[in-house]
Order: sequence, then C-alpha cells, then structure tokens
Amino acid sequence: MALNTDLLKNLCETPGVPGREERVRALIEKEIDGLFDEIETDAMGSLICRRKPRTASGSVKKTSDPRVLMLLCHMDEIGFYVSSIDDQGFLWVNPAGGFDPRNLFSRRVLVCAKDGDHKAVMNPGGRPVHISSPEDRKKVPEVKEFFIDTGMTPAQVQKNFRVGDYIVMDEPFLEIGTKCVSKALDNRVACWLGIESVRALAKSKSGHSCEIVVAFTTQEEVGLRGAKTASYAVKPDLGIGIDVTLSCDTPGVPKSEAVTTQGKGFALHIKDGSFISDHELVEKVESIAKKKRIPYQRSILAAGGQDGAAAQQAAAGAKAVGVTVGTRYIHTVTEMIDKKDLEAARDVLAAAMSDLK
Repeated sequence: MALNTDLLKNLCETPGVPGREERVRALIEKEIDGLFDEIETDAMGSLICRRKPRTASGSVKKTSDPRVLMLLCHMDEIGFYVSSIDDQGFLWVNPAGGFDPRNLFSRRVLVCAKDGDHKAVMNPGGRPVHISSPEDRKKVPEVKEFFIDTGMTPAQVQKNFRVGDYIVMDEPFLEIGTKCVSKALDNRVACWLGIESVRALAKSKSGHSCEIVVAFTTQEEVGLRGAKTASYAVKPDLGIGIDVTLSCDTPGVPKSEAVTTQGKGFALHIKDGSFISDHELVEKVESIAKKKRIPYQRSILAAGGQDGAAAQQAAAGAKAVGVTVGTRYIHTVTEMIDKKDLEAARDVLAAAMSDLK
C-alpha cells in the first residue's frame, strides 16, 4: 500500500497550535469520510471517531459490550500566541509548547489572525552582527526576547492583529531521499497514522473484534490536556499512544542516547517521563510485528511524555503502549522522518487493531 505523502504534506502545512486545532480537525474530518461509524467533537475540541467491530467481510459485527481499543493522535503543533503589540507595531509572543531558542533565529512565520493568515518574520531583539560585540554574539536570547515583524505600519498592525492571534512557523513540506522533512511532523505523523492505519485495516478485510476509537486530540504539547478528557469519556480497555520520538542518530550525540535509528522500523515505546507501557501489551505488539515481518525497534525516552499516558490513567485505568516514529531535529522546522519507519508504524497499527482481543 503506497504512502499517501500528499495527505502528510497537507496535515503538516495546516496551522494548529494548542487550543487552535480547528483547521487540522476540519481537514481530518474530510479525509476520514466513510472510515468510521460515529464522529463527534468534544468540549476540548478533540475529534472522537468510533468504528464498530467488523467481520472479515467488512460488515458490522453484532457484539455485546466489545472491548474498546483507543488510538490517540494529537493534532497540535508547537507555536506562539500574540501576547502584546507595541507602539512600533512589533508583535510579542508567548510560547505554546517547548522551544529551544537556538532554533528560532531569523525564522519566517505565519500569523493567523481573524481576517486571515499573514506572513512575517521572527527575530530576537538586539544588535545585528555588523555592530555587535563578541560578547553579544555569544548570547542565546530567551524565548521572551523574540518578536514578530509583519512589515506593516503601526496603524496597519493595530488594525489587523490582536492579543490572542496565534503563530506557527512558515516552512514547506519536503521529500528528500528516503525522508520527509517539515515543521509539525510532531505530531501530524500521528494524525496521518490514525487515518491511514484505519484505511489499511478497512482494505485488509481482516475484521476486528474490538471497537476502534481514534481520538485526534488537542493541547498535547501543553500537558496531554485533550487526551485526558477524551480518554476519561471513552474509558478504553486498551490504549495506543501514537507520536514521534527522538532519533538522535546524528553527529554529536552518543550512540547510547540515540533513542532510535532511522530506517530500522517503527519504535515500540517502552517508557518515557509520563508513562510506562504495559509489558504484556508490549510483548503482544512485538509478536504481531515479528509475525507480519514489520521492522521495529524498542525505545525508551528519558524525558517528555505522550498521549498514551492519558489513556493508561483514565477513569479506572487501561493497558497502554506507545507506537512511535523516530524523528530527527524535533521541535524545529527541519523535523525529519524516514518513510520506511512511517510505513512500518502504519502496518503494525493496522495489524494490531485486527489482532488485539
């Protein structure tokens, strides 16, 4: 089954910071037509999609009280909100998600305002290289020192923008070699997988005994917020947190800290700062991957978290595991994945939805 990279491109290039995921949600709603039996948007803005148990022929299986398997895929990307506008017409920002300021210099951005999107640039305050001192050039500014220049007059800025408008990086999706490069692969990769794995399941005609719930969640980058409320409502028996993870298989990082190596398959997530995967579920997903000859690697992330934690801890709790895709240069505009790893993640998710009881 060929990779639908056009969909991934559209997902990555659609703006959606924590709390403003509605455009991503609308794109997903159009794309999933016919894949699910019930679709609803909850109060937090998460899109909850249910697919009833199916026979091998694709017809709905009449099952009383089926177990619920929940896939969690967050829609938000890191970005900013306009926090103030000064008399000169510069926009000052408050981050929504975690940024390394070293990656913010001289960036093109998109300011998403009420009347539309406006291209602009982001830079830190201070002297440019021609008039800066050696000490100036050693300094790494804090996020709060960066501002947005829209190129407009102060009067135009006051007319077009307001506190609360949101900002994303403005960079195109690229395919280079065996890789995909973009801003927002974290976590439009998961949105793509939530769609394409169910599409692959439907085409396989293998059926599934669980009720499948795919939750496209909000506000993960600021604390798994949408996943918490969605999981509490769904109360899954089994949860799969779908996300990217680090792939530090690059110069300057010890091999022991690489987390994953690109091209070696999806990452079977064992542990991070938010949850520890259920060991029996890890073994089950691993056995499915081996049986289907799907390449994989086990991974542990020293810090950070993902939506699988919310599924695990919702209501009375659930067995949960993570399926992730190793990504280089996370939380930058050059996030990079290997297409083989993306394909492996899609295939193991489709197989797991069919095989898990």
